[in-house]
Amino acid sequence: MESAIGLYKTELIKPRGPWKNLTGVELATAQYVDWYNTTRLHGEIGHVPPDEYEAAYYRQNHTELQVTATT
Repeated sequence: MESAIGLYKTELIKPRGPWKNLTGVELATAQYVDWYNTTRLHGEIGHVPPDEYEAAYYRQNHTELQVTATT
């Protein structure tokens, strides 16, 4: 968790500060979390976005499940 908080501070909070109000921080945080969970390139999964990796995973497993069910 400390690594995630460190990234959040390094990539969002410090570069865009000083913040004028809490609402600005909340909106920026929501946008950051959306980007972090869906579209950022993730080194541990082949430098692809998490959404893309997850879709490929389910496509592959859905195909395997269909093949297994028909045999």
